Amino acid sequence: MFGFLKRKFRKKIARIEITGAIGASTRTRVLEALEFVEENKFPALLLRIDSPGGTVGDSQEIYIALKRLRERANIKVVASFGNISASGGVYIGVGADYIVSNPGTITGSIGVILRGNNIEKLLDKIGISFKVIKSGAYKDILSFDRDITEEEREILQSLIDSSYLQFVETVAEGRKLSPATVRSFADGRVFTGEQALSLGLVDRLGTEEDARVWVSELAGLDPKNTKVFTIKPPKTFASKFLPNGSESAIARLQFETETSGMPLWMWQ
Repeated sequence: MFGFLKRKFRKKIARIEITGAIGASTRTRVLEALEFVEENKFPALLLRIDSPGGTVGDSQEIYIALKRLRERANIKVVASFGNISASGGVYIGVGADYIVSNPGTITGSIGVILRGNNIEKLLDKIGISFKVIKSGAYKDILSFDRDITEEEREILQSLIDSSYLQFVETVAEGRKLSPATVRSFADGRVFTGEQALSLGLVDRLGTEEDARVWVSELAGLDPKNTKVFTIKPPKTFASKFLPNGSESAIARLQFETETSGMPLWMWQ
């Protein structure tokens, strides 16, 4: 029975969506979906990305899993950039064989950002202060009740520079560009899909349907008769009761709270 189920997928294209901010929940869902693609022997994968990016480690793990899928299972992968595929979305996208972008897609934002909250003045106004006992001089770096020192700024900048170098090297490898070429546009700026094509960041301009046709041809399938199987995330318990759109807003708020003080590959 299970053999039959696997055989029925061998003439279909798997489709995975990456939407919204990329964090731990996105990583878990996408890695499980990629495992499903390999286990069921799909010949091709259409990866739809509509994301401003997210956390560094989660983006890296998805990228690595995507590369392993291509190398180990010989599955053809085409990424389709939607309204926005920036920063960590780009990082994941370069793990595909090819990238198709809409001309007006917002992409780029290759760089790293780290944000911390400083509410020292507010705490002073309401008379709240904190006593800190720490094992090292930098244990409370980016604490919200004080400004950072110059030494701490240098430490954090070194961290950002290391993460940035990893980003540049991965894009250079994935897109077959020199690191110097990537650095020429990897200064955090965003650009359109049309501009990305001229920079060598994407392969073609087109819709998701164009990407579907291309990945079908790469896998030796007939685009006219090949069906797409979308691997959907399971619905959460809360989604049964919340109005449309509110769950994504809550997820974004949770993401912002959880990632404060973390390096991000993310636009905005």
